[in-house]
Order: sequence, then C-alpha cells, then structure tokens
Amino acid sequence: MTDKLEHHVARGLDDLRALVALPSVSAQGRMLPETADAVAGLLRAEGFGVQQFPGTVAPVLLAEAGEGPFTLLIYNHYDVQPEDPLELWDTPPFELTERGGRLYGRGASDDKGELASRLAAVRAVREQLGHLPVKIKWLIEGEEEVGSPTLERFVAEHAAELQADGCWWEFGGISPEGRPILSLGLKGVMCLELRCRVADSDLHSSLGAVIDNPLYCLARAVASLRDEQGNVTIPGFYDDVRAASGADRQAIAQIPGDGQAVRDTFGVRRPLATGPAYNERTNLHPVVNVNGWGGGYQGEGSKTVLPGAGFVKLDFRLVPDQDPARVLSLLREHLTAQGLSDIEVVELEAHQKPARADAGHPFVQACVAAARAAHGQDPIVHPSSGASGPMFPFTGGAGGGGLGIPCVAVGIGNHAGRVHAPNENIVREHFARGVAFGVELLTRLGEMSPPAGAPASGAEAGR
Repeated sequence: MTDKLEHHVARGLDDLRALVALPSVSAQGRMLPETADAVAGLLRAEGFGVQQFPGTVAPVLLAEAGEGPFTLLIYNHYDVQPEDPLELWDTPPFELTERGGRLYGRGASDDKGELASRLAAVRAVREQLGHLPVKIKWLIEGEEEVGSPTLERFVAEHAAELQADGCWWEFGGISPEGRPILSLGLKGVMCLELRCRVADSDLHSSLGAVIDNPLYCLARAVASLRDEQGNVTIPGFYDDVRAASGADRQAIAQIPGDGQAVRDTFGVRRPLATGPAYNERTNLHPVVNVNGWGGGYQGEGSKTVLPGAGFVKLDFRLVPDQDPARVLSLLREHLTAQGLSDIEVVELEAHQKPARADAGHPFVQACVAAARAAHGQDPIVHPSSGASGPMFPFTGGAGGGGLGIPCVAVGIGNHAGRVHAPNENIVREHFARGVAFGVELLTRLGEMSPPAGAPASGAEAGR
C-alpha cells in the first residue's frame, strides 16, 4: 500500500519539514501562537473547520471534518522539548534532515511527525473516496511537554463537542523487527519532594551525637516505601488497583521479549524482573521511584558536616483505579506511622491519573486489524505503556470527569528515535507505514457502526 501512497507521504513530509522549522518550545514559550496558526492552516486546507482557544501556555485547537456513523477523536500536540544541548546535534535541530533513511529534527517524532502522518492519511482517504467516511474531531494542544495544564479543564468544558466513539492517541512505536506497537493506556504519575530540616544551617558533624541527621531521616523514609522486589509497602497502596482482564493478560502473554534488550543497552546490573514478569510489571504494576537526593556536602574529599536540611525527589507511577490524591494521603499517614511526621511532602507538578482501554473493545480491535494490514505483521499490544500522559480526561467516565471513550496509541516512533534528546529522528519508511495505517483505520471505521452502548457523538451529545 505504501507505494500507492508515495505522493501523500512526500507531501506529508513537506508538512513535517515546515512544522519542524518552527521552534515551538513550550517550556520557553517560543513560537507557540505561530505554530498553532500554522497547524490550523494545514487543517483548514484539508476542509477542517478549526476553532482556536486560549490556553495557560499555548493555544488549543479543535478541528472537525467528515461525516459518518463513527466519530473518531484524534489527539496530538504541536509543542516540543528544548533542543539543548545544541552541541550534541549532528544537524540543525529545527531543520528536517535526512540521513541513511532517517529524518532528524526536534519534533520529527514527538509529535509533529505523528501529526503530519495523520494529516497525510486524511488527504489520501479523501482523494480515494471523494469524502471522509468518518466524522473526525481533532484536538491539538501546545502544552503537552509542560504537563498539559489546560487540557483537563478544556476537555471538561468542551465535553459535548468532544464526544466520540474512540480516540487515536498521540504517539506509538514500531519495533526493530517492523511490528507496530499499540498501547491501550498510560500509567498515572505523581511527582513529589520529601523535605527534612533539623537546623537553620549546617552544623559541625561532632553534633551528630546529639542532633538527628536529615539525610538519615530521609533514608529511613525512602527505605520504608518499598521492599527489595520493588513492591510498594505503604499500607493501602494496592487496595484500589483494578484487576487485569483476561484480554489484558492474553495481550501481555503475547508481548515478545523480557527486557533483555533494555538490560543490554543500558548495562543494567540489578533487574527487578525478568522473564514473563517483565512485561506484566511494565504494563500492570504501580511503582515508586527515587529520582534524586540532595543535601549536605557533595564535593571532592571530605567535609565533616551535619546537614541542616535535605530533600528527596520521588515519582509514583500508578495504574487504574488508583487516585493520586488518595495515594498522597496514604503516604503522609505512612510517614507519620514511621515517626517521620516532620518530613514535609511537597507536590511538584500537576498529577495525572492512570488510564486504560478494554483490550476487547471494537475500536481497539479495529486499530489492531488496521495495524496488521498496514504493516503486514501482527501488532504488539500493550494494555498500558509504562509511561504517563494526559489520557485520563478522555477515558474516564462521567463520574470521573472524563469522556469515557477508549484511547489507542498507534504511531511512527522507533527504539532509536532519541525523543527529547539530541538527534531526535524517525525512519522514513515508518512515516510511510504510519500514513498507510491511518488510511486503513479511517476506511475500516467508515464501514463499522459505533460500538453498542457507546456515548452519543456529534450534535446530539450537545443537546
């Protein structure tokens, strides 16, 4: 199929080249309105009606086109990570450059490449059929790389306009063997800092005989959070974890590999899971991580000092149906029970709740079938990515403040794509496969009815 789509692939790469040239770095507030306008222009050229809304950091775009019994919501973002360190780039970061079948540039993968490949698929379907056989609603934000501070509120305020039968999420990958990798969910994330102060300033270490040490208190706190197998030991932490479905476990059993490639690539010396447990824990298990530790003397040689204060940075990766607010409360109760109530728990960023689609949902199965047809290989289906993102406002039910629709992440990333790092890249053939997947998906959705019991979409949902 990709040969028949070559014209659309080439045009999609032209779009990507133009988008990469715009340094839309949300962390630094660079070129965000200009990039929003550029994306809106591309959408309008393909017949989309586009609305632009102000966001906390950058404009939010909501576009709509097409008609059909199935309504597809697409989520993407146009902002990118900073290019630093610039000296590690082999070619200019904001100039799409092809070398050896790969296309390099900031945003080439995350997320402008995904956006451009999907728009190319829309063009191809319209050319082949003369119309779009599904109603497409496209939500594109410019704040994903800074935690999507506007998104949850925006989805809640525009829930009627965003109702759909399924959501095509903003990322996805292709294995080194060429198999598409689908993720049906994301873990939640909560980033915290534990702070302990015992004095107004550092002291002579001889006073350690009579004054407690903040780093020791923090070490006690951290050691109490998990066991040697990585299981979280906070009482009540697992009480709300949703049991995996049979379809989830069947999908996990078919995931190839056991993490050996990761262990080899990074020289891992202390793995917590190998064999079948690796994929189960990656998809289904929550975890607490120590991200960093500070306080006291950290220069060369010795300095006999008793630190006055110290801190530890943590993140919790959560799974359905864990609520970050409840986990935070359990953590505070746990520290008090350990005699560490004077340790301050500080929330660093907005929390994101976990999300996961039913592996047996008809929309999920349509994505699986489209991926198989476009790539010529069976896809690898992960019930959940091990990473986190703002998916919950889309998958959460009405009681949870969300749209209640399944989300599937399918895209064009690769294991050597260096996302967020210098020399970010995509494989040109993967871009072409991404266009082919989009054509397959839109065509298949145009031939199917909305799932039974699905929320109403379109104008009726707003009445």
